Amino acid sequence: MSTLLITGADLAGSGAQDLLVEDGVITQVGSIGSARGAEVLEADGLVALPGLVDLHTHLREPGREDAETIASGSAAAAVGGFTAVLAMANTNPVTDTAEAAERVLDLGRAAGLVDVQPVGAVTKGLAGEELAELGLMHRSRARVKVFSDDGKCVDDARVMRRALEYVRAFGGVVSQHAQDPHLAGSSACCHEGELSGRLGLPGWPGIAEETIVARDVMLARHTGSRVHVAHVSTAGSVEVVRWAKAQGIDVTAEVTPHHLVLTTDLLAGYDPTFKVNPPLRPQEDVDALRAALADGTIDAVATDHAPHARHDKEHAFVDAAFGMLGLETALSVVSDTMVRTGLLDWAGVARVMSVNPARIAGLEGHGRPLAVGSPANLTLVDPGARVTVDRSASLSLSRNNPWHGRSLQGAVEATVLRGAVTARKGALA
Repeated sequence: MSTLLITGADLAGSGAQDLLVEDGVITQVGSIGSARGAEVLEADGLVALPGLVDLHTHLREPGREDAETIASGSAAAAVGGFTAVLAMANTNPVTDTAEAAERVLDLGRAAGLVDVQPVGAVTKGLAGEELAELGLMHRSRARVKVFSDDGKCVDDARVMRRALEYVRAFGGVVSQHAQDPHLAGSSACCHEGELSGRLGLPGWPGIAEETIVARDVMLARHTGSRVHVAHVSTAGSVEVVRWAKAQGIDVTAEVTPHHLVLTTDLLAGYDPTFKVNPPLRPQEDVDALRAALADGTIDAVATDHAPHARHDKEHAFVDAAFGMLGLETALSVVSDTMVRTGLLDWAGVARVMSVNPARIAGLEGHGRPLAVGSPANLTLVDPGARVTVDRSASLSLSRNNPWHGRSLQGAVEATVLRGAVTARKGALA
């Protein structure tokens, strides 16, 4: 029997306790002192959170193993404090069949560092026309519950309605990349405004997101189904989600770490590191997103970890690939942005980075209280540590890190998956 004793951890900010873990399950909480034969993890001064869960991770395998693999992405996730990640479907081939979903699941299990849960495509080939094998993916060994064409919007209202009706039968959820292609086409890459005009970059107006969010919450109300809004980026979308929740519509939403901090002003230097979809927005949108995360309108933080090989990023801005890394820095960004400023306490961090994501994804073994009987999936955080991000130290295969050189307060000290320490101090255990 494997035994782990964690001593003196502050349980999500509620006070210091010891945790005894036996065979992957928490068996005692309190003042324990010692346990025969146990591996001891001293956690005085550290905050213990339920293991982090990422609703939105691009692992690139199959198809773009030069940018990331499930093994390398799992490693990045583990050192970032994650015990589960949802692998998005826009791979090559697309995860739109039961066999493809099971392959992702098996590769994640082989890596063994985090639970990798595949997200299924909504439509075949992400083409937006014909529904993918939603039922077969759900009934497969992968037990897919979240479906998304992320990277592309399901812009046909009839197709979106059918998808919502279909997943309702088994409690699934459709995660929408909200981008009306008629208002923001595939070349749109900069928040539409004075800066996009001055830089000569194709504009991506907030209304292109907001109209899809508004349509989809009404479709969710009509179908009695669940819709999840991926990477919310505007104050207008926040208003729509807040209204929908007040009406009792079953909608959830996520925000990325980068949309909580970075603004469109960073594009003035044409650095393709900062090219992301949806684009960085003005400060007023950033402020609205922070407030919405704090008050519960936005349910979760999701990284949208989007690794790219150098030859896909190192282009003129308009030609570079969209996306940023996020798994290894997410906790530090949220700590520095939301906890240090008083917008969230550590229980709030647990809610938006573990409890709510696990609930939305239907991951029963994650997001559980650190209590007797719960699986020992947890993250230890040093709240006072300052870290300076170094992209060269990343365990990801890619280097498109928007946080490079920044100093952030709060660092992951260790990650534990079912009682096994997977990472410590920025390295695999």
